[in-house]
Amino acid sequence: MKKLLLYILLAVVLAAGTQCGKSSNANFNSTGSGGSTARFAIQGNYLYTVDKENLKVYNITDVANPELKNTVSVGFEIETIYPFKDKLFIGSTSVVYIFSVDDPENPKRLSTAISPDVIRRCDPVVAKDTVAYATLRTNGPCGGIQSVMAAYNIKDISNPIQMTTYNVAEPYGLGYADSALYVCDRFGLYIFNIQKAFAPQMVNKLTNDWYLDVIPWNNTLICQMQNGLSLFDISNRLNPSFITKIN
Repeated sequence: MKKLLLYILLAVVLAAGTQCGKSSNANFNSTGSGGSTARFAIQGNYLYTVDKENLKVYNITDVANPELKNTVSVGFEIETIYPFKDKLFIGSTSVVYIFSVDDPENPKRLSTAISPDVIRRCDPVVAKDTVAYATLRTNGPCGGIQSVMAAYNIKDISNPIQMTTYNVAEPYGLGYADSALYVCDRFGLYIFNIQKAFAPQMVNKLTNDWYLDVIPWNNTLICQMQNGLSLFDISNRLNPSFITKIN
């Protein structure tokens, strides 16, 4: 089942990513849709991967022969990577690092975003316009006491500012579609209305399952669960309708 999940999620990323295969390296608008807990991302003709400490850059113009172009030291305990326009948001257990890929082979660190509410946590992160959302999980190996979903103002990308937090139980990945933000949790899926970007309102919750990550894809929400994969119709963004589950 784990292999099936990997193949499906990878297919979603690459299906969109290959749309930019014929475009210039600077075309960031057709990047594939990956999950917020992913450890790789595609921008133009480049694949970016993270390990515990480093960001690696591969040229994938020839997809059969990816070429390692650069290895950039990021920090410690790196967990996730999320692409947004010409930026990479890299989550660790202590901060979110923001890198520019204006020069695709030479990512440059612009800033870091840190929550004063949580000393040590796990940081899946997504970005939308001038706001970034992160889940800060403090239980288990991530330490701490209270888990939150945090919203950061990234209008000045060199100085991200935490604007608000929302207490959640045990959050994992997250994703958004238009004015809906989907936050995964061990005890269900939180659904926030983010029409007011820095004042998200929790308007719905799907319970009785352990959600790990989500990929909103057109009108479908692909949910990685603890025990399989679930698909929801999100034509109504704030009220997902169950389609099917693969165990």
